[in-house]
Amino acid sequence: MRNTRDTKLLFELSEAGRRAHRLPACDVPERPVSELVPANMLAAEPPALPELSEPQVVRHFANLSQLNISVDTHFYPLGSCTMKYNPKRNERIARLPGFADLHPYQPESTIQGMLQMLYELQEYLQEISGLDACSLQPAAGAHGELTALWVAAAYFRDESLKTGGERRTKVLVPDSAHGTNPASASMAGFTTVTVKTLTSGALDMDDLARHLDDEVAVFMITNPNTVGIFEPNMREIADRIHQAGGLVYLDGANMNAILGIARPGDFGADMQHYNPHKTFSGPHGGGGPGAGPICVTEKLAPYLPTPVVVRVEGRESRVEGQKSNPTPSLALDPRPSTLDRYALDYARPQSIGRVRAFFGNVGVLLRAYCYIRTHGPDGLRRVSENAVLNANYLLSRVKHFLPVPQGDRCMHEFVASASKLKSDKGIAAMDIAKRLLDFGFHAPTVYFPLSVKEAIMIEPTETESKETLDAFAETLFNVVGEAPDVLHDAPHTTTISRPDDVRAARQPVLTYKSSNATA
Repeated sequence: MRNTRDTKLLFELSEAGRRAHRLPACDVPERPVSELVPANMLAAEPPALPELSEPQVVRHFANLSQLNISVDTHFYPLGSCTMKYNPKRNERIARLPGFADLHPYQPESTIQGMLQMLYELQEYLQEISGLDACSLQPAAGAHGELTALWVAAAYFRDESLKTGGERRTKVLVPDSAHGTNPASASMAGFTTVTVKTLTSGALDMDDLARHLDDEVAVFMITNPNTVGIFEPNMREIADRIHQAGGLVYLDGANMNAILGIARPGDFGADMQHYNPHKTFSGPHGGGGPGAGPICVTEKLAPYLPTPVVVRVEGRESRVEGQKSNPTPSLALDPRPSTLDRYALDYARPQSIGRVRAFFGNVGVLLRAYCYIRTHGPDGLRRVSENAVLNANYLLSRVKHFLPVPQGDRCMHEFVASASKLKSDKGIAAMDIAKRLLDFGFHAPTVYFPLSVKEAIMIEPTETESKETLDAFAETLFNVVGEAPDVLHDAPHTTTISRPDDVRAARQPVLTYKSSNATA
């Protein structure tokens, strides 16, 4: 990482008259701006933008880009938020003019290729999840959670009208759940009740039984769970929830551990979301854009957001009377007959309505489509097998000097603890995380889940090599053996060492005062 303490702001580099680009002369008759824009909407003077040459602009932003760690430059073992390298060809495909230049207000007849892609992606996601229907609209994983809970709320509203019973109001959430789970439940109008987990990381079945009553609407569970363990009682949990009249929501954040191996619909889930940027291919971080498709069972399908992409089957093909395949297959070429067409279905009277403009974040969905089509069913299974293999290999190398409370085996991630280091030497999880930055490794997730003291959550992903994992394990071993003072002052090589993250978020400084301010 480059140290840029002496780098000036663009405004400080500005010199009047410099230009990076000169626009050509206008090729249509010009009119004064005052005739085109109402006077009350015109600025008194042009904005005070910096005036720079092209090399200045390029070098400034190229230098800034080198201040950050990224998946293209460094190992990024961020537990619970998979940060894997994604194929660049999917980025190129998403930028093809035939996709990127479409306008969402175009007639359906002119965007048949796009609608076909979205329809097939819906079918693939249903097959992978073992569920019956899909919506691609939600704009992020947490948005998918919220959308699914709105669907559940609409379902229970109708059920109470049919039976004359009371509306169900409670959502059960394990104490190791992602923080978005209770937040989504609250936003959807439910009351959240926490269910305890055991020291093994599995759900406390006795505590679950204590909370089951006729007020329970949904049980939200991440499986594999947040400590990297596949819930051993998943089928029994689902059966108990269903017997109580509730629904099971599967937080799909960790689907990258079970692709082609286990399907949530088969082990009892009624609904789930995907994180395409984690499980499949898509940019992750930087605030978006994201996507959070949801899949649901047949009885919940009428409540999905509108529109849903549907296929209208055409006439019989002229080739020996062969009809088009009604369901795309991961194993076969899913392209239907040219006589079929695709449409947006708005005729869903029980739908919760739109949750996102147009068709969702199509660029992210297109990357996921490319990833799924590239790998196919066997390839997706290998993705998960390699993710689990890498995590267990790293666990075997780390557990000897950083205890892993939940055991010797994991799925795609594991949670180590620096609790003993803190009590013996005063070295906290944050100290270890900060020190790793000095060696070119992004820090793992720390202090989550809250059920593990001084948690260090590590997820290597399937895309990293054995050499990278070995280098990370050796560096981690050396770091925990360093003097406490070295770790307390880390990182030592970055432009900023230990900012007050909370204050920066709550009280951001949006202006600069000093001419010596850093970029």
